[in-house]
Amino acid sequence: MRFRRRTRPARLLFALTLTPLLAGCFASAGEESGDATGERGSRLRVALAFPPAENLSPYGADATILSRLGVTEGLTALDANGAATPALARSWQREGDRSWLFTLREATFQDGTAVTPARVAAALTHATEARPAPAALSGVTLTAEPAGGDRLRVTTNSPDPVLPLRLAGPALAVLSPKAYGALGRADPVGTATGPFELTKVTGSTAATLDRFDDYWGGLAHAPGIDARFIADGTARTNALRTGQVDIAEAIPVAQAATLDAATRRETATTRTTSLQLNTRTGPFKDPKLRAAAREAVDTAALAKGVYESHADAGSGIYGPAVTWAAGKREQPVGRAKPTAPRGTTITLATYDNRPELPEAAQVLKQQLEKAGFEVELEVREYARIEGDALAGKFDAFVVARNTLVDTGDPVAVLASDYTCDGGYNLALLCDKDVDRAVAKAERTADTSARQSAALAAEAGILGTDAVVPLVHQRVLTGVATSVEGVLLDPYERTLVGTETRR
Repeated sequence: MRFRRRTRPARLLFALTLTPLLAGCFASAGEESGDATGERGSRLRVALAFPPAENLSPYGADATILSRLGVTEGLTALDANGAATPALARSWQREGDRSWLFTLREATFQDGTAVTPARVAAALTHATEARPAPAALSGVTLTAEPAGGDRLRVTTNSPDPVLPLRLAGPALAVLSPKAYGALGRADPVGTATGPFELTKVTGSTAATLDRFDDYWGGLAHAPGIDARFIADGTARTNALRTGQVDIAEAIPVAQAATLDAATRRETATTRTTSLQLNTRTGPFKDPKLRAAAREAVDTAALAKGVYESHADAGSGIYGPAVTWAAGKREQPVGRAKPTAPRGTTITLATYDNRPELPEAAQVLKQQLEKAGFEVELEVREYARIEGDALAGKFDAFVVARNTLVDTGDPVAVLASDYTCDGGYNLALLCDKDVDRAVAKAERTADTSARQSAALAAEAGILGTDAVVPLVHQRVLTGVATSVEGVLLDPYERTLVGTETRR
């Protein structure tokens, strides 16, 4: 990605190599400069678990990286209770079943241009044309246009009662016109609106961010962020423990005891680890074999063993952090009777960016083999396996998925992951009854009724045995004792913000 020259001196950016070299890499990044209060503050050193899978495209999985680093924003955000709250839009109102009117706040893009209704409309239009489509737009087509003054009108092809929640999705971040190039590409370097401006990306190893001095929400305390993408969980933990980084996300549960208790933060999240079974091709096209795989899995053993009780046994697509789900959950419907595997060979795959997943996959391999399957296990880095997983190259795939990360709307993940046209359908499920149930939930406006409809759809999905919920995770984040203001939320959309400092 390109580097935009700035008026202040550029800081050296060293490529991440071996863990012992991390101290040298971060030494030049720890220089001090003035913060928002006139005091001297230090740049934040952050270790992230997932290297960019799509060259930091704002539309796919990388959108969450940009959101967590405080680079991008949408029209709305989510509060602690999962409700839509103002971001680039300071207010909104529903005009009818298919139309919403948003009033924009006064804000500036990081390239110095003003945030206007026309530019926001153009950004949302680009998102609708992205391929694959952002998960937040699954099941809906929207049109955005200026509505006079500081107002923007967003119209959907069908009634969408949760549009403000949808627009909070990280993949619907607003970028300046300068960001958009040919072939649907979007470059977030220096074109977003958040408190930190992405100034340089070094492949899949590092990124440099500087404080955006014209941020509408006030000047950030930290003058910048030096981020490193460290896929190895032990290396991330060691970097925090030895003082080479200030914040390290996704600490492996096996490494938790090596950190001082004062540096460990455990957060209940809406993330569910599940076993996705390929329903389109291969052995698991047979629902009876899917049922056999589901019966072979001992989720309690995974929660207590692999996750060392830092997770809860799988109870559904939504876990305990989705507090309303337990009282509304329905029993799965339409399940097939299991058949004996009789040595059926399957390929089971996962990724190692989340260190527990390979271990979980190994335990699953043993459980499935005990039930009569022959299992071939494949583990890669996420960036190198996502495409094959979505293309159905594996019979089974273990994935950790935040069920509310895309919109905060419980129906959105169902539409994205389990419908015929879903953009993140790892199970390649295409079931007419499921599609109808999800569509019914999408049409439901009342919050409580929508939740009930979502859980009715969940029951239908679980009834196909296309997905086996394994565990509901609690995320461990390493935070140095000198750091304040880290943003930890169950949706895993935020990490650093204007108040984060050391």
